[in-house]
Amino acid sequence: MTNSVSGATGEKSKLWNEFWKLGEARANVPSIRACVTLEQPGLPNREQFVIETGSGHHFLVDDNSGGTGPKPIELVAAALAGSTAVDVITILRGKKHQIVTGYEVRVEAEQAERPPQVFVAVRIHHIVSGHDIDPAAVSEAIKISEEKHCPVEAMLKHDAVVRTTFEVIETTATRS
Repeated sequence: MTNSVSGATGEKSKLWNEFWKLGEARANVPSIRACVTLEQPGLPNREQFVIETGSGHHFLVDDNSGGTGPKPIELVAAALAGSTAVDVITILRGKKHQIVTGYEVRVEAEQAERPPQVFVAVRIHHIVSGHDIDPAAVSEAIKISEEKHCPVEAMLKHDAVVRTTFEVIETTATRS
């Protein structure tokens, strides 16, 4: 028996190849891959899984009672925060030439009461720190992320009301 995290490389490769044959007709379309494997199948009442991303990263997810990893739905909120953060910081530092010394994105989502408990309301709050940060530049960077770049937010907007706020925290320049 093989460890479920590392797995039998040859077996996994064959499974991936068979699975992705289904998409060969659309070979030029970008795709995201992930594989989820039950970590300890011999233990009853254990819902811990190892996720392997298409880029080869591994992490655990768990149910409410396990506590060894995030719940899968939490990853959706984390993906939203990470996706918009990458967009906004890239725009602020690159196109807007802002000197950002700190940046945080907080996401809070409310779920529907009944299954499948999709997100129905999402709040995104950006906190940007730096010296002489232009609030208009932050606002525009967020708008570009929301309207053009962030695939996670685009997917969530189908079922949820998304509200975004931001604040700029002025830091003092240090002298050497």
